Amino acid sequence: MLWRSVSTFIVGYHTRYRSVCVSLPDPVMSTQPAPEQGGVLLISALHMKRLEAGKVEGLQARGQWASKAEFLLAVAGQIIGLGNVWRFPYLCYKNGGGVFFVPYLLFLVLCGVPLFLMETSLGQYTSLGGVSAWRSICPLFGGLGFASQVMILHGCVYYIVVLAWALFYLVHSFQSELPWAHCNNTWNTDTCVLFDSQNLTSGTSLPENSTSPVIEFWEREVLQLSSGPDELGPVSLRLALCLLLVWVVCYFCVWKGVKSTGKVVYLTTTFPYVMLAILLVRGITLPGAAQGIVYYLNPNITRLADPQVWMDAGTQIFFSYGICLGSLTALGSYNKYNNDCNKDCYFLCLLNSGTSFLAGFAIFTVLGFMAQEQGVDIADVAQSGPGLAFIAYPRAVAMMPFPQLWAVCFFLMIIMLGLDTQFVSLEALMTSVTDLYPTVIRRGYRRELLLLMVCVVCFLVGLVIVTPGGLYVFQIYDHYSCSGASLLLLSIFQSVAVGWVYGPDRFNDNIKHMIGYSPLPFFKLCWRYLTPAMCTATFVFSLVCWSPLSLGKGIVAPGWATALGWLLTLSSVSLLPLCALYALATTPGSLTQRFHRLCRPAPDSNLAMDHRTTSLTFEPCLALTAGNPMSQSRK
Repeated sequence: MLWRSVSTFIVGYHTRYRSVCVSLPDPVMSTQPAPEQGGVLLISALHMKRLEAGKVEGLQARGQWASKAEFLLAVAGQIIGLGNVWRFPYLCYKNGGGVFFVPYLLFLVLCGVPLFLMETSLGQYTSLGGVSAWRSICPLFGGLGFASQVMILHGCVYYIVVLAWALFYLVHSFQSELPWAHCNNTWNTDTCVLFDSQNLTSGTSLPENSTSPVIEFWEREVLQLSSGPDELGPVSLRLALCLLLVWVVCYFCVWKGVKSTGKVVYLTTTFPYVMLAILLVRGITLPGAAQGIVYYLNPNITRLADPQVWMDAGTQIFFSYGICLGSLTALGSYNKYNNDCNKDCYFLCLLNSGTSFLAGFAIFTVLGFMAQEQGVDIADVAQSGPGLAFIAYPRAVAMMPFPQLWAVCFFLMIIMLGLDTQFVSLEALMTSVTDLYPTVIRRGYRRELLLLMVCVVCFLVGLVIVTPGGLYVFQIYDHYSCSGASLLLLSIFQSVAVGWVYGPDRFNDNIKHMIGYSPLPFFKLCWRYLTPAMCTATFVFSLVCWSPLSLGKGIVAPGWATALGWLLTLSSVSLLPLCALYALATTPGSLTQRFHRLCRPAPDSNLAMDHRTTSLTFEPCLALTAGNPMSQSRK
């Protein structure tokens, strides 16, 4: 039985890849009229035949969202995560307050929204996950899908560790006195001091190298932090147990595909907004809140001359919108064919950026309160990333009345924000793999077993991050595996694939065929010129300004850590040229003929693209042969 399964897998892979990259008829866009907006799912006779064939073969149904709300909540859960709470507010404060919105909105309009619409509509049009969708419209750029899935896999390894840390804090939040609010714990040192306005203004001398209880709880109790990345140490059993528990929850959230994911997102996406609203109301009632808001939004127009401000704005857009990770394509693939993905794009982008903006008020009102209570400048307490979630905010919570209540609210919000991002990314990964090998995986409990294997492997690799040196490994993963440079590079190639090879007019017509009207002509201009230009400029700047990763406390990543980081980066982006070279090597014909074939949409009997391929006349938008095919906007 094992040999038969392996043989089926190998034959299925060989047949499928050959059908995409070698046996390429000449399809075109269908000239059918746009569908009536009656909510009726468009489905062709050929697709019906495939559905019947799937039933005969015993394949499980691919599934669809039960309602539009499930899709919106799933995408919102994917893109609205920890970065909205712990990264955007700090970047806004650091880069000139309200002035930061100028480059942020510019990148959003020129890069974020066009790429967001491109990926969601691509998934909806092809009814395929990230890998198969790109291989079907432009086989030469099939590496885009594989690269994005590798980045998702890296993200699944380290991102979930944040939830394990938050769960550890949540458990300790139910004690009668928060353990990070005093220095009477077994892990506290003699230099532990409560920093407040009383001992800072009374002239009381503080011990040399004094630390606060919240820092000692984070470093000595939670992380048991080592002195550097060269000292990993043993796995923390308590954090490993928290990590295991979070992985179990993620597994059952994705267990039954969109049937389970679509129901869970009702809780995981809406609950953080309830917690955020509670924390916001509490924050604006605290003394010093106004000072925090001023620091958050106080405009400094001179900061616009700093290129780093523009770099931060660009990378924040790519991080917070889940662009180039394949998740949006996978989630869009479960939509009905005539779903209005254009309006969904506007709504979700507005929701994402609006959440980031409001989260800044919730965070900086509390930081303003903490700065006033301690008698220090807010610059001394404002932090980003894990430092905000596990040091700055817990310290502020400890100063409030009923600190346990606010600690529970905050860490529940952190867990929910991270949880839906994690399991929706996992669902996107499973969608892509399943669409690659549907006849192999969509039988019996094979999908559930494959999902279990992925979760177990990611859990085992993630154990390295719950060691005393794990925080350094986490920073290396975070900086390199899903780095801004990698996302920018993928976005450039996505823009080239649609804007210069497949054709912006053709892609615009595909969207029009689904929703009944054309998106703004501005998007065609972005896909072809503006988006790749902005992404290329930002990518070049990121390379020019590259410097070794700082791991905190004056520690710079050693050579082996930098090499490991670049290896993580290359593990994804290197698939772009490798897949292209493999496709060129295995496609018959002259080099020009190979390019010409691989720049055409690739129909496949296993793909749900029946509404797209109807005749034999097609020319790629990019001029690869004699003549002027670019003059043919739609054949």
